[in-house]
Order: sequence, then C-alpha cells, then structure tokens
Amino acid sequence: MTAAGNHGSQLACSFCEKRQDEVLKIVSGPGVHICDGCVDLCAEVVEEARNGGPKAGLAEGLPKPREIRAFLDTYVVGQERAKKSLSVAVYNHYKRVRGAAAADDDDVELAKSNILLLGPTGSGKTLLTQTLARILDVPFAIADATGLTEAGYVGEDVDAMLMKLIQAADHDPRRAETGIVYIDEIDKIARRGDGPAVSRDVSGEGVQQALLKVLEGSVVTVAPPGRGTGAVAGSRSRTAQEGIQIDTSHILFIVGGAFAGLEKVIEARTGAKGIGFGGSVRSRQEAVADDLFGRVTPEDLVKFGMIPELIGRLPMITSVSQLDRDALLRILTEPKNALVRQYRRLFQLDGVELAFEPGALEAVADQAISRGTGARGLRAILDEALMSVMYDVPSLEDVVRVTVTDRTVLKGEEPLLTRGDGAAAAG
Repeated sequence: MTAAGNHGSQLACSFCEKRQDEVLKIVSGPGVHICDGCVDLCAEVVEEARNGGPKAGLAEGLPKPREIRAFLDTYVVGQERAKKSLSVAVYNHYKRVRGAAAADDDDVELAKSNILLLGPTGSGKTLLTQTLARILDVPFAIADATGLTEAGYVGEDVDAMLMKLIQAADHDPRRAETGIVYIDEIDKIARRGDGPAVSRDVSGEGVQQALLKVLEGSVVTVAPPGRGTGAVAGSRSRTAQEGIQIDTSHILFIVGGAFAGLEKVIEARTGAKGIGFGGSVRSRQEAVADDLFGRVTPEDLVKFGMIPELIGRLPMITSVSQLDRDALLRILTEPKNALVRQYRRLFQLDGVELAFEPGALEAVADQAISRGTGARGLRAILDEALMSVMYDVPSLEDVVRVTVTDRTVLKGEEPLLTRGDGAAAAG
C-alpha cells in the first residue's frame, strides 16, 4: 500500500493528492507535502478571514461617547474638555474602522483622525490614553519621541514603536492594526529655527518627516527584534526573514506634549499679552489658567516648530489643564485606583490600618505643586513619607495603625505608630 502523499516514486500533495508532475511545485515538510495550488487556496482563505467583518481586537460592542466618558471619570480627575473631545474622537475613529469592512465603492471615505493632546507634565495625558485602550480592549503602546531617530541612525527608529504595538497584541499583526499608539514628548522634536533644516536633524525635523507615512496610514514592514542576528538569519521562517507587515490605516495615534513656550506664541497672535506701561505681566500658571491652549491653531504649532505636514495629520487638537491643589487632592482619594487606596491596601495586607491626619494630604499636594511634577510626582512624595514604615512595620507584630501627619510630609518626621493596646509604638 502506498503511503499517503507518496504515489510510487513521485511525491503527492497531502491535501489534493495531485502528483508532482501535475503541479508547478510541491513543498515538503516532516511527513507532509503541499502543492502550489493548495498554498494559493490557503492564502485566499486566510485573506478572506482577515478582511471579513470587524477587525480582530475591537470589542464586540463599541461603547458610545457618553459611556467612554463615564469610564474615564472613574480613573481620571478633572480634564472635562479633554475627556469629551477624546470620547468623541475615539468613538468616530473606531466607528470608521468597523464600517470600513462593509463599505461599498460608492461610500464616502472617512478620513483618519489622529489626536494631538497638549498640556503640562503630570496633567494626565498618558493616563487618559491608557484608560481609553482599556475600555476599548485594544493593544496599547507608548513611544517617547525624544528617543526616536531617523532610520539608519543610532537609536530607535519610528518603525520600532509599531513593533511594541505588535508585542502588546501578542504578536498578532491583525489585532495590532486596531490598537492605540501614544507618542509622548512630541514637542521635544520641534524644528530648530524658522527655516528648513540645513544639516541632518536626526531627532528633530527628520523624525517628524519619518512619522508622516505611519500617521497617515500605510503598509509598513517592521523588522522583528533580533533581526540580523545569527538566530534570525538562519531561520527558514518567511516572517523572520522579510519582517512583519502591518497596515497603520486603522491604528489610532495620539500624540502628546507639554509644549512649554507655546502660550507665548498664542499670546503674540491673540494680543492677550500687553506691552509697555499698560501691559500686564503674566506668569506661566496665569496663562494656563486663562486656557490659552484651548485657543491654539495649527499655525501656532507650526510657528512653535512642528512641520505643517505633521500637524495636518493630527486634525483633532485638544488640551489638558494644569492641575491645581484641589484637583491633586481629588486624585489622591477619588479615582478607582487612587494612590491613597493603593497604599491603604498595601498596609491592609500586613494587617495594619493606614490613616492620614488633617493636613497631611494637603501637604502632599503642595509638595507636588512646588516641585512642578503634577500628579506624576504624588507617588514619589508618598513613597518618601512612608518608606521607613513600609520597611519596619512588617516586622512589628503589635502595630495596628500607621498615621501620616503633615510634618511627616514636610519635615521628614516619622509617621505615628499605634499598637494593638492603643499605646504609641516605638519607631
């Protein structure tokens, strides 16, 4: 009896059973053979699966803008305008993605709507984008624009951030194509000077130019990590040799930056800043309080140093505001994963209650403001205040409560420790 896939002395396809002399080519593997015709058929089946229906990675039901906003409210304090703008922009983007598969040739083509998010450091830009990816259940990746360089230079080229997205999608390029990429510190690669770059600008205008194709939507071939090493070079995998192709047309890019100094450009255009004896001297905080970022135009961003082509690919522009004392206090206690709740839970796992005296949290907020770190610095301040007790308390079996005072935060005094009998414990 002839073995399957072997007709006499000739190889035969294990799927259609055609002999070697009946087909163009047969590829052999361990115990199996496949002809070129079956390879083409398999390719068609896979392509139909890829193009049929909503893209893999999108949630089954797309949340409405009000639902997105409500979810953001549980994790992010304040920034009402940014929440509303982002909710609408994200909903429209994924509505466009879901509708693309069912579109007819005569349908109106919906343009891609990437987002530019302006605002000072520590105001919640990264948290907003991370929370959006969480509610939509899509892959999410963060790239720092200051670490990007043009292809061919030492550093991380623009395509590398797409590899991060593929990794976040469990190495599924099709799922990655529905993800979100947040590019932070975009203002740090503003063009130097008003004219075009004369010399090679590896991490400035050159990177802005390199981002254009990716933001607009194109098929990019991404080199897997380790490409060019012995392991990959010797691989017979076609993906390993040729790279991974990913279509960025349906990837949502959110680009953020502090844009320090942009308020001066806006003031000069609007005439908000007085000159001479009648002029008013305005601080950075006063400028932000007047919400100058809310009046930014594409022309302002170009004057700041961003190239017009890049701004043209970021049609949605919104901003977050500087966080004041009240907002920082709310961030410490109100969100679902508020820092105070997290630290209380950590102490609770050791059977200890964590308490804060009146004025302690206000002192934390004041410290964050004085350091200019915004919400991003709150954890560092609490870590400094609690480090010694987090080190000692797990070894002190009789301690049931740790109380943080304003002096703990401002002067570095030890928190108060309470024993099970109500007496003060020695630190």
